[in-house]
Amino acid sequence: MSVIVVLEWQFSPLDYFEEPITISRDDYTMVIEKGKVEVRIPATIYDANQSIRGVIHEALNDRFLGIELLSHKPYELSKSSMVRLYPDGRRDIFLEVEPCRIKVSVGMVDIQLVDKDGNIVSDTKRDRIEKKKSLAELISTYRATDTLLNSLLNSYHVSVRDPANELVHLYEIRDALSAQFGGEEATKSMLNISSSHWSRLGQLCNDEPLRQGRHRGKSIGILRDATEFELAEARGIARAMVESYLRHLDKNTHNRP
Repeated sequence: MSVIVVLEWQFSPLDYFEEPITISRDDYTMVIEKGKVEVRIPATIYDANQSIRGVIHEALNDRFLGIELLSHKPYELSKSSMVRLYPDGRRDIFLEVEPCRIKVSVGMVDIQLVDKDGNIVSDTKRDRIEKKKSLAELISTYRATDTLLNSLLNSYHVSVRDPANELVHLYEIRDALSAQFGGEEATKSMLNISSSHWSRLGQLCNDEPLRQGRHRGKSIGILRDATEFELAEARGIARAMVESYLRHLDKNTHNRP
């Protein structure tokens, strides 16, 4: 048995990923389960490249950003602690842990449909978890090298944590995509975004007299808080725009000669 370096993070909410996840890479294995992330790395690999600790942290955070995009729930991720495990059972422990703040949110209701023979034909929880995995994998693959994707995810991330200005941050996503692709029509065409969705996000963020909106200082009359339906609608459109850009990015990357 060789020396192993074990990195460990704590996160909340504890069920952010809903089920255990194991990720295998050439130089490490990661297990995510119930508020804890554990990574095991051969000490020879870690000692040859100690910057891998920061690289893994960023890759892990990318996965949290993917879940946040779909769930619109904030998360807390600690710094990593480190333990060296020796063949004789000795353990060297290095702590650099930040406390997590637990945020409680109302759970969602899942639906499972079965046919007359008992076969599952639809499972909302399974579909959601699979989408979380695929989206997190895409974000982990591209965020570090694509500045626009990083900007889009940051805008959505801030919108979750700054609800008083949520619509301001969500509109930044449409704005950034428009700047990247050369205007509204080119962006809608390139990313297959419908005109109705494009216009509706603009209406919610710019035109409605909402306290969370961009032009609240220009509104005539009394401002009101956005309804939960309006906020959900804006989030859904902004999220779909980010997902469209991710698909565009992945497609073009795989189609390169």
